[in-house]
Amino acid sequence: MVVVALAIVWLRRLFAVVMLMSVFSSLSAVLFVLLSAVDVAFTEAAVGAGISTLLVLGTISLTTDTEKKSEKTSILPLLVVFATGALLIYGTLDMPHYGDPNAPANKHVAPRYIEQSGKEVGLPNVVTSVLASYRGYDTLGETVVIFTAAIGVLILLGRGQNRWRPGLRLGVSRTRRKDEEV
Repeated sequence: MVVVALAIVWLRRLFAVVMLMSVFSSLSAVLFVLLSAVDVAFTEAAVGAGISTLLVLGTISLTTDTEKKSEKTSILPLLVVFATGALLIYGTLDMPHYGDPNAPANKHVAPRYIEQSGKEVGLPNVVTSVLASYRGYDTLGETVVIFTAAIGVLILLGRGQNRWRPGLRLGVSRTRRKDEEV
């Protein structure tokens, strides 16, 4: 994943970057499966490798496919990224280790789901009951975010009067084209 991330940073061809971003999301989904977070893996595969890739490819098809080289480079963005990463890592230092039986999630939440989800939701499968009932609003929220992002991209790339449209030459109006056809 580190190699793919570095390749994404250094490439200038946006199509290749989008494909590598999709590969990175797919690798993330595999990692989530290995960590037994199948629901997160499914979301990462659908959103990261699926919808996001389609939206960015659609954007590239309406814009340019090569990143413009910046004349000046600044070290400030890199410092901000490293500072943010250091803060995020510092924030995780007091978290319990993965799989720790004394972690709050394993002491309070998991036993409740295992013991009571069948009675409360009515589904025999614990995973299905958690995803369908307890995390239903979370899934709805994710769907709303994806839908809003798609609408935002479509609005930003909207086809205004001065945009090129397939089948129309630049500078030729519809009425003039209809007159030529007659």
